[in-house]
Amino acid sequence: MDENNIINWSPNQFLTWDDFKADSNPAIYQDAYSKIRYDYTWTINSEKMGKDVFFFIVEINLTTQFLKHLSWVRENSATELLLHHQQGFFDLAEELRPNIEKTLSLKLSHNQYPTRGKNEAESKQFAKEHSGILIKTELDKLFEYSYLQQAEKYESETEYGENKLKQKQYDERFKSLHQ
Repeated sequence: MDENNIINWSPNQFLTWDDFKADSNPAIYQDAYSKIRYDYTWTINSEKMGKDVFFFIVEINLTTQFLKHLSWVRENSATELLLHHQQGFFDLAEELRPNIEKTLSLKLSHNQYPTRGKNEAESKQFAKEHSGILIKTELDKLFEYSYLQQAEKYESETEYGENKLKQKQYDERFKSLHQ
């Protein structure tokens, strides 16, 4: 994926409407959509036990990302209020990231996983591939059950950013992320 289409969350990074590059979807009731994901890096160790090679996931690090080319806004709805609400989705994902990262690490890091290969070097290469697939599968589940559920709650409680009191409560909650 082109790095110019990705914004990594940082305390000093705030979205602008120029970051929403996709065409709006007329079939969807929303006026804007922010595509958020977690990218991950990880380290593994592998160990030969007898004739088999096993790998252990040592560390998993997540990065909260906004995907420009999959995010959109209807031009006639591009207000500061709506932009601020969309920033809330990015902030929400970052707020949840440490717990998701911890849950993912706890679930995967205390196990040994077998791998295949004709020799030790090939087994280690497969270990990297297998561990990446394992992490992605678990991360997708956690993303759905953690971030997507919380994003739906955020959308509902703030009434798409229109409920200024609820939006302000979320803003206060997210403020600590930007300090």
